[in-house]
Amino acid sequence: MTTPFLPPRIVAPSILASDYGKFGNEAADAEAQGGDWLHLDVMDGHFVENISFGPGVVKALRPHTNLFFDVHLMITRPDHYWEAFAKAGANGITVHVESHHDVQMTLKKIREAGLKTGLALNPSTPFEEVQPFLTDIDLLLVMTVVPGFGGQSFMRETLPKIEAGVTERNRQGLRYHIEVDGGIDAHTAADATRAGANALVAGTTIFKAADRAAAIRSLRDA
Repeated sequence: MTTPFLPPRIVAPSILASDYGKFGNEAADAEAQGGDWLHLDVMDGHFVENISFGPGVVKALRPHTNLFFDVHLMITRPDHYWEAFAKAGANGITVHVESHHDVQMTLKKIREAGLKTGLALNPSTPFEEVQPFLTDIDLLLVMTVVPGFGGQSFMRETLPKIEAGVTERNRQGLRYHIEVDGGIDAHTAADATRAGANALVAGTTIFKAADRAAAIRSLRDA
């Protein structure tokens, strides 16, 4: 019998919620206050109704921290742009199952480039849409809000997808992380981790906190 994969707890501050005028300092502070990864949300104004930043910003941030760069491509054609983010300093790239691309081929190319592969699904997307690709990923990102804007409330109806991710991981003997992104604070982090998530993306909860180190500890201990 395969021993179930028990991944470590990971807290990933989302730079999108930081002070844009101090991006480099904010990235460094995310590391100094105890963050494990730095989450970078890339939005193109097409796949989601917002625009954030491109590979140039990722490249500019890279010298400021040694954190793992967890790049989340919320864009229509990730197959056209992932390589630019890889060259800019990404360590892992997550693409959406709903985007317009050959999902398996995109994941294959990202992995061949030496990066960690991630696959995301939106709250309205059935878990079955990602099932064919679970053997190709290092991370499954369950969006717990509708992607595109920060500050939304956690959607509890996404919890069964986290549980399904754990069930399938154990059934197939896989070793991917399960990440949640959207409305994450100490209370919702507890719900998500009970369901089986181990990687917690948090923007406002960390970057708007008076004590960022305490905020990160509250997520790690949730």
